[in-house]
Amino acid sequence: MFETRTIMSTDVVSVTRHTPISEVIELLVDKDITGLPVVNDDGTLAGIVTEKDILSLLSDLRYASGTVEQYMTRDVVTFDVEDDFISICECLMTNHFRRVPILSDGRLVGIVSRRDIIKYIASPLG
Repeated sequence: MFETRTIMSTDVVSVTRHTPISEVIELLVDKDITGLPVVNDDGTLAGIVTEKDILSLLSDLRYASGTVEQYMTRDVVTFDVEDDFISICECLMTNHFRRVPILSDGRLVGIVSRRDIIKYIASPLG
């Protein structure tokens, strides 16, 4: 069995629901990532904000000064750190997700992206 903790990234860049959307856009560009988990003050997951969510700015530029809460997806598919990562692979193959947040006791502890899985496969131990 492949363990999720073996493959997940733990240096996750995240934001809060009150983060200005302009800051999110800068983070996505500067860090060369396509989405960010949105966390509550206690570390629990509130949602996720992705490039796709931000594209809605094109339809109504008056919200460009808003916060993450206006754009984030609230209903997020997550996995537990103890889950077998084959089920994560299957989820990423059958959905249009590029990443899934990984939780432990309801708190964000990591993220698994398509790229993480490919890096794992390409590694000498993979």
